[in-house]
Amino acid sequence: PFCLLDEVDAPLDEHNVGRFCDIVRDMSSRVQFVLITHNKATMELVSQLIGVTMNEPGVSRLVTVDVDEAVRLAAV
Repeated sequence: PFCLLDEVDAPLDEHNVGRFCDIVRDMSSRVQFVLITHNKATMELVSQLIGVTMNEPGVSRLVTVDVDEAVRLAAV
């Protein structure tokens, strides 16, 4: 299964964001998730980050980060 969640963590307090992350982590062995979020705690849960930035007006740019690789490179 595939699940797309668009800022579902936005109205949650810190405690419930943690509970949400626990549920996603538990289900991720059986379900593929795409999460749209601005919450740093939720971002810490993932292995891949894809961001959209706008360096100049009207021009969007994708930025991708493999979190595991970034951690490995930061340790060097």
